[in-house]
Amino acid sequence: MKRKYWLLLAIVAIIILIPAILAFASGGPTNPPVERQVNWDSPQTQQLFSRACADCHSNETKWPWYSKIPPVSLLIVDHVNEGREKFNISARDMGDADEAAEALQEGEMPLRDYQLMHPEARLSPTEKQALIDGLLKTFGGEGGERGEKDDD
Repeated sequence: MKRKYWLLLAIVAIIILIPAILAFASGGPTNPPVERQVNWDSPQTQQLFSRACADCHSNETKWPWYSKIPPVSLLIVDHVNEGREKFNISARDMGDADEAAEALQEGEMPLRDYQLMHPEARLSPTEKQALIDGLLKTFGGEGGERGEKDDD
């Protein structure tokens, strides 16, 4: 009986420690340097993007206190890294800027679990449409050629 208890305790410890080790190895919550500034079509678009998108799609993430606690930190860092990889307004190569409005229109963004912890990211239908229109005006067509300005 005692042996089963210690085995169970060891398994629980491993389950808790592995995400902590992985989070530490991934560098944890960081904000790389901003390499590019966006020429927004309007202050409203910039404000709406900052509210609903910037934490995962820029290098200016506001990391909440719980983002430093394993195993939650592993999930949050992974979400942010994935978001930055797909589309990052702060990177020299922004990625899929031309798909940002489409993802918002189709309800793919912002992610539901992000909205649960960040109620400010919940956009009203009017705000959502204003952000979609602003993203289209800011980033335009293929590759987001409009709206990009090097920060050199």
